[in-house]
Amino acid sequence: QVQLVESGGGLVQPGGSLRLSCAASGSILSINTMGWYRQAPGKQRESVAEITVSGRTRYADSVKGRFTISRDNAKNTVFLQTNSLRPEDTAVYFCNADVTSWSGGGLRNYWGQGIQVTVSS
Repeated sequence: QVQLVESGGGLVQPGGSLRLSCAASGSILSINTMGWYRQAPGKQRESVAEITVSGRTRYADSVKGRFTISRDNAKNTVFLQTNSLRPEDTAVYFCNADVTSWSGGGLRNYWGQGIQVTVSS
């Protein structure tokens, strides 16, 4: 089994920063793309950023220039540095990863439990 655990969320004032982390653990053979999604109240879950195992990145237009995704392949961890935060960035942020497990079953997609980010004065 594979688990994704997010950390680093919280309450921040507009213009502030947070660094989100997501650590994958369990019977991991390899991890392909890792990413961050978010879901605000009353809205659909949306992709924020993703990063391939080789380090290629993609961002939603709404966060380009403000957010940076990175990963530590040795530690099976993905990060999201969020800067210049706005009230509209308030949401539950979810980690996502494509993982091949030692236990078989091929490549599967996993989600973390989500972490709250609130941007408010």
